[in-house]
Amino acid sequence: MIKVGIIGATGYAGQELVRLLLQHRETEIVWYGSRSYVDEKFSSVFGNVFQIVEDICKSDDLHELSRQADVIFTATPQGYLAGVLDDEILNNCKVIDLSADYRIKDVAVYEKWYGIEHKSPQYIKEAVYGLCEINREQIKGARLIANPGCYPTCSTLAIYPLAKAGLIDMSTLIIDAKSGTSGAGRGAKIPNLYCEVNENIKAYGVSTHRHTPEIEEQLGYAAGKPVTLNFTPHLIPMNRGILITAYATYREGTTPEQIRRAYEEAYREEYFVRVLDEGVCPETKWVEGSNFVDVNVKVDERTGRAIMMGAMDNITKGAAGQAVQNMNLMFGLEESEGLRLIPMVP
Repeated sequence: MIKVGIIGATGYAGQELVRLLLQHRETEIVWYGSRSYVDEKFSSVFGNVFQIVEDICKSDDLHELSRQADVIFTATPQGYLAGVLDDEILNNCKVIDLSADYRIKDVAVYEKWYGIEHKSPQYIKEAVYGLCEINREQIKGARLIANPGCYPTCSTLAIYPLAKAGLIDMSTLIIDAKSGTSGAGRGAKIPNLYCEVNENIKAYGVSTHRHTPEIEEQLGYAAGKPVTLNFTPHLIPMNRGILITAYATYREGTTPEQIRRAYEEAYREEYFVRVLDEGVCPETKWVEGSNFVDVNVKVDERTGRAIMMGAMDNITKGAAGQAVQNMNLMFGLEESEGLRLIPMVP
């Protein structure tokens, strides 16, 4: 059995990790880490695991945990892992970080967008960006994984086939994104109160959202050149889910058949990326509670633009599910182990 520790187990992504790993046939959770609930029963924080989990919450002592676990998941705020990670921890066990600390390869870009000093930039080069559908082979041999952000996961997978094939002008790319409120975390914040969110939709982080450079970097790798884009997220009154709609001018001479074929070829062997039938638009309700990403593309010949679409659950494939998918690859397990969840229907 793979011994697992979770730091930040009482956040939304941490709790989702617990839900997935309790169903996993090859894992045993040995540490439920939480600064806010030390010595309290985990099931008193999340009643859905009453009489399933009897453990109490422990501290965030990563060094002690690294001596007990084979892999540690850190579902923590930006800057936490970078402030404590060292060779002792990485020599003891593997680490999968759900924060942004090691996602962006240029430390100056990270510090600019996140507004904090990076405490361990020496590990940035080593960290593998854990988007399994694109970096599968590198993930298998890694000891440190930078688990992608939710918006970057959905955006990259929705746009990647056309970026990789060179069928769109990347300088014209615009991404419109919408997310449920769980994407903002479990902490109490006035903008996320029920009365602020219900019956409302609003843009936020306009031109300044911290996932922008991550998306640009990953699509830049696909396109083979630097990418600058507009990314505008919106908060919508639902618990979980992300919907991406992206627009870009396609290259002159490109046919709708070429664009469609790019998606089918890119994801033909991918279990978790579902290319929908032609004309079907992705919907968040058809991926909720699952590790699936539904994508599709529409060619607007009138405007000469490709409209790229994606939907996924921001807590599962956008965080915990993807982290478990990475773990499976790192330990040589079936990639879908513990993740063959049928999406929930309302």
